Amino acid sequence: GGAVSAPALAQKHSDQESARKETRAGRVLTLRDLERMVVPQIERMGPDVQYLTPEWDPAAHAYRMKFIDNSNGRVIWVDVDARSGRIIRISK
Repeated sequence: GGAVSAPALAQKHSDQESARKETRAGRVLTLRDLERMVVPQIERMGPDVQYLTPEWDPAAHAYRMKFIDNSNGRVIWVDVDARSGRIIRISK
């Protein structure tokens, strides 16, 4: 495992560059700022909830933040509006 295809790597790089461009232009908050706003809220859901990684959605100007609840192995997806930091949706 662990192998990632070239198109997947190119897409990830493209998404990261898109996020940086939007941040530099002042259209979205930095990922660090968003993490400071959102991660503590979600981690309060339980002592075993841990933040894993973000994914940028350029069309929605949103991040999908991935958490795991280590008490039951469930993944928690949190969609966050990158312009305001508002949580759009939490999916378990």
